[in-house]
Amino acid sequence: MEELPKALKDIISTFEVLGEEERREMLIAYSEAAPQFSPKEGESYVLTDVRKDEECTDTVGVYLISDEEGKVNFRIHLGPHVQTLTKAMTSILCQGLSGSLPEQIVNIPSTFISKIVGGELFRVRSQTVYYVLGRMKSACKQLINKKTIENGQVH
Repeated sequence: MEELPKALKDIISTFEVLGEEERREMLIAYSEAAPQFSPKEGESYVLTDVRKDEECTDTVGVYLISDEEGKVNFRIHLGPHVQTLTKAMTSILCQGLSGSLPEQIVNIPSTFISKIVGGELFRVRSQTVYYVLGRMKSACKQLINKKTIENGQVH
């Protein structure tokens, strides 16, 4: 877990000690917090990626903010039909990845997700639990590529 941002490690630690019922309740609480990570009026995004993929029941928009140090924050727009678990993972990832470098996010292993979601939900929803992380990693890869091109360092 050493390659994970501290905020994400803290969230994982909280979930790891919960039983299945408590875990579900905590995931519902995180899903209800998802709107706080929606795009804000007046914010400037270095990358915007809005689309509906096969893996998701509705449109998801990923908005990437980058500060002077290159650290990123995410805003996510979720359509009305996005599942509760996807909403919960959105909140968890927006909170847990806040202030990370794009290179760090791209290299995060997805193995931590089952520690949050738990065994039973993980089996039932295994196709969708990786969705938001995959979209965030993709946005970070695009940002890294964009910066590389802007710096004249095309690979």
